[in-house]
Amino acid sequence: MEKKATRNGFGDEILELGRKNKDILVVDADIGKSCKTDVFAHELETQHINVGIAEQNAAGVAAGLATCGKIPFVVTYAVFGSLRMCEMIRQEIAYPKLNVKIAGSHGGLTPANDGASHQAVEDIGVMRSIPNMTVIMPADYWSARALVRAAVEQYGPIYLRFTRDAIPVIYDADTKFEIGKAHVLQEGKDLAIIANGDTVCLALEAAKELAKDGTSVKVVDMHTIKPLDVDAVKDCVENIGKIITTEDHNIYNGLGSAVCEVVAELGKGKVKRIGIQDRFGESAPYERLMAKNGITIENIVKTAKEFT
Repeated sequence: MEKKATRNGFGDEILELGRKNKDILVVDADIGKSCKTDVFAHELETQHINVGIAEQNAAGVAAGLATCGKIPFVVTYAVFGSLRMCEMIRQEIAYPKLNVKIAGSHGGLTPANDGASHQAVEDIGVMRSIPNMTVIMPADYWSARALVRAAVEQYGPIYLRFTRDAIPVIYDADTKFEIGKAHVLQEGKDLAIIANGDTVCLALEAAKELAKDGTSVKVVDMHTIKPLDVDAVKDCVENIGKIITTEDHNIYNGLGSAVCEVVAELGKGKVKRIGIQDRFGESAPYERLMAKNGITIENIVKTAKEFT
C-alpha cells in the first residue's frame, strides 16, 4: 500500500493554491523544510514570511495580515502551533474571528525520536476548547489536500493537524470532503469504529480482522473534531450502540471525549476509547510509541472482542 505523510499533502496543496491565489500567504517559524513549505518559499517568495523561531509573533503577524484581506497560514510543529501560540490564538485570532489558518505538522506521536518536547498529544483538546475555532485532522495525503482547500474556502480560524510519518493512502484525488461532515468508509451493524488522522488506517485493518470472525464493523473517519458531526455519532448510537474511538492524542478532550459528550447527552450507547493514555511522549520509534499506548490494530480487535 502506498504511504505518504499528510504534511506532504499540505505542502503540495498550499503551493498549488498559492499559485492561483496571491492572497494566500505562509507565515513560517523557520522550519519550512520539515513542514513542507520550502518549495512555496522558493517559488512564491513574495507570499512567504519567515518570522524565525517566534511562533507567538507568527500568530500576531498572521492576525494583522488577515485584517488586510489576506489568507495567512501559520506553519510550524503542532506542539508549538497549539501550546506556545495558545494565548495569541485566543486573543488575536479566535476572539476577533479572523481568517487565519494554523497548520501544525508533526501532530501526535509522529515526531517519535524527537521526544516529548516535540510531540503534540494535547493540541486537539486545547484547540477545540477555544470558541470560533475549527479543528481538523486528515487521514491521508489526499484528504489532507482536500481539507486544506476546504479550509481556504471557509472563513475563520482553523487548526489543521498533519503527520510527519508516512501513512497509508486511503482515498483518491477525487474523493469529496466537507468540513464538519464525517466520511463513512464502510458500513457495519455490530460495532462502529470512529477514528481520525493516522489511526483511520488502523481502524480499517482492524475491521478486516474482525470480519473474519463475522463481526460487521462500521468505520467512520471523523476528520473534523470541531464542529463534530453529531448526526454521524447519533447514527452509530441509534443503529449499533457500540463505539470504539481511536486517535493519536490524549484520551482526554480529544476525539474520544467529543464522541462521549454526544453519547452522554443521548443517554444510551457504549464507548471505549483508544488513544494516548494520559502520558507524555518519549523518544522512541513511532510504531513503538503507538504500541505502548495501545494504538494498534491488535488492540482495537481485542477491545472489540471484549466489548459487552
